[in-house]
Amino acid sequence: MRNSFFPREAMDLMDFVKWLDGLLGDVAAHKIIPAADAAYSDWPDICPDLIKALERRGIGRLYTHQARAVTLAARGRDFVIVTPTASGKTMCYNIPVLDSIMKSPSSRAIYLFPTKALSQDQLSELHALVEDMRLDVRTFTYDGDTSGDARAKVRDAGHIVITNPDMLHTGILPHHTKWKNLFENLRYVVIDELHTYKGIFGSHFALIMQRLLRICEFYGSRPTFICCSATISNPAELASSLTGREAESVTENGAPNCERHVIFYNPPIVNRQLGIRRSSLLEAVRIAGEAVANGIRTIVFSRSRVNVELILKYLQDGAKKRGLPPGRIAGYRAGYLPSERRCIERGLRSGEIRCVVSTNALELGVDIGSLELAVLHGYPGSVASTWQQIGRAGRRASGSAAAAVMVASSLQIDQFLSANPSYFFGASPERARVNPTNPYIQIGHIKCSSFEIPFHEDEKLGPCDTREALDYLARHGVLHPADGRYYWQEDSYPAASLSLRSATSENFVIHDITDPANPTVIGQMDRRTAPTLIFPQAVYFHLGEPYQVQELDHEEMRCCVKKADVDYYTDGDAAARIEVLDELRRRSDMGWGEVLLAVRPTVYKKIKLLTHENVGYGYIHLPEEQMHTTAFWINLPAREAPGGAERGTSLSGLANVVRSIAPLFLMCDRGDIIVKGHERDPHFRAPTLFVADNVPGGIGLAEALFDVGRGLFRACLDAVSNCKCAYGCPACIGAAVEDAGEKRRVAELLETILGSED
Repeated sequence: MRNSFFPREAMDLMDFVKWLDGLLGDVAAHKIIPAADAAYSDWPDICPDLIKALERRGIGRLYTHQARAVTLAARGRDFVIVTPTASGKTMCYNIPVLDSIMKSPSSRAIYLFPTKALSQDQLSELHALVEDMRLDVRTFTYDGDTSGDARAKVRDAGHIVITNPDMLHTGILPHHTKWKNLFENLRYVVIDELHTYKGIFGSHFALIMQRLLRICEFYGSRPTFICCSATISNPAELASSLTGREAESVTENGAPNCERHVIFYNPPIVNRQLGIRRSSLLEAVRIAGEAVANGIRTIVFSRSRVNVELILKYLQDGAKKRGLPPGRIAGYRAGYLPSERRCIERGLRSGEIRCVVSTNALELGVDIGSLELAVLHGYPGSVASTWQQIGRAGRRASGSAAAAVMVASSLQIDQFLSANPSYFFGASPERARVNPTNPYIQIGHIKCSSFEIPFHEDEKLGPCDTREALDYLARHGVLHPADGRYYWQEDSYPAASLSLRSATSENFVIHDITDPANPTVIGQMDRRTAPTLIFPQAVYFHLGEPYQVQELDHEEMRCCVKKADVDYYTDGDAAARIEVLDELRRRSDMGWGEVLLAVRPTVYKKIKLLTHENVGYGYIHLPEEQMHTTAFWINLPAREAPGGAERGTSLSGLANVVRSIAPLFLMCDRGDIIVKGHERDPHFRAPTLFVADNVPGGIGLAEALFDVGRGLFRACLDAVSNCKCAYGCPACIGAAVEDAGEKRRVAELLETILGSED
């Protein structure tokens, strides 16, 4: 094994992969996914002029999945196409939409993308195709960047309106009378990146679709839904949940694939007794830095904003030391200003930026040019997300190869996959879940829909009964009941105050006050994430630069920061308590119901850059946040281990395992759930483990675990049993202590749970 950080001569990608195999040593898995040839179909029944335009662009035939999609669309069938990245899904909706406009110029379509960046990508591709056709097909984006003059033109003349859920929610549906021509002639609604509409966002989106269909019915149209998704196990179910209509799945991929190398790398153990491994973050930096030095275009994914900024800083500092331009390495995450993100996207497409470090913000199909290598710092949280991130490399690598390296962290879920790679390569991806009946989400959309069109007293909004909510809003003066209808009567504009990305609309705006005379906005952060990241004295990173929080104003939702010359970052922690309010379902010793979840930030650590040593700590003085949500729980035997102290230890270890393994069964992030053990719960008067949705009202995650039942604890036992540590470690039951019995007690507790009757 070479000791030098970089080899002496630059390598191409395949030489780099071979070098990695030798350098890393402890490779959990190196799977080669062979290249696949294309499978074609004859042209479906579409306009000859459209076929000629496609042929001029080098598309002589359609792949089998594209032809199937075009045929279903022509028949007015709702469907969802589920094929890998770079398989030509765009043609599955562009062709039927353009064909319908050519046959009937009054035909209209709405394209929905989860981000503005995706909207801009699609506009460019669609414009190029329309110009080749030499047709008057007017295509426009309609988002927050669209000028006032342009908006009027889009409303009057747009054949295809490309927008996002937020703009549909606030800018189109509430003003449907200005969009009369669109809604009267709406033939297709395209929903791209369907798998992103899960959790809170998906629950909001499902109700937006019901508002859209309400307005379409008012104008006499019935559009066909065309959905595109990454690989998930329930695409048709998700499409039906979002649209309220049955959808057919198209899953057989006819597109060719380049050869792809997927490496799972588990950093070596540096302290075998405590189970401590070499830093996964620094190992990801080492691999990415190696690739950049060899001219290999690279994308690095990490799960958190803090880690993205740390990796960016380390890579840029390493580039400076080696005479490489640090500006060729960029960061990309939520919280950056839109102008910053657009600039980075352009740099990637042009080749000026050779490496980008991102959260899952670049997981979606934004055109960022041709990348060769994807480095994943830790498991992204779901099989579907992992394949999306892997697929970001090799999108244009026709006839060549692409590679991806997942560097496992010490989290239980990463170690579980490293020990069981067949789960990832052989398992079906997770199920995406939404809950449009969440009362916190539902009430906001009933208000919005009432503003758009008055409700009849017996009318539903999709799956939601509205009568109780309508009466509640009428009693509080929001609606006026008359003649069997409910009319909006407030002066406010309800859509403006309803955020789609959270159950509440509150975000902290982050202001840089380094120059007090010229404060500038540099980012924002949602209220749920903020308490452990931007508390007073916290170190906040932006574009690789450290800032220190000076002031946090909860009333104004304002955070003030100053540039700081520090060599550490901060990591906050919080304590949670759960109180059962109502038991909704029960099976033996397990249950699901409504709970009160209270979270209070407690302490923070100061962690030194590069070495990751703990160099200090402090207390976080912020108020407790409370929410009503739902939780899954299991009541444990009163004496699953002798002695109260031991019982508490094993319950804490069990909570650590469940916290990491539960996301394998749910399409969610670790932060979407709260896992808490009570040694003697006041409600049940017994030791109890809770898994709660970290969302007001719940989004169905806890109920899904109730349905999984003991399958969750079987996977937890596998994770503990397969871990090679002696006493317990971060890869199984959490922080280790020198007590050989702790790991055994957790395993015995899991065996007791599995031995109980359902």
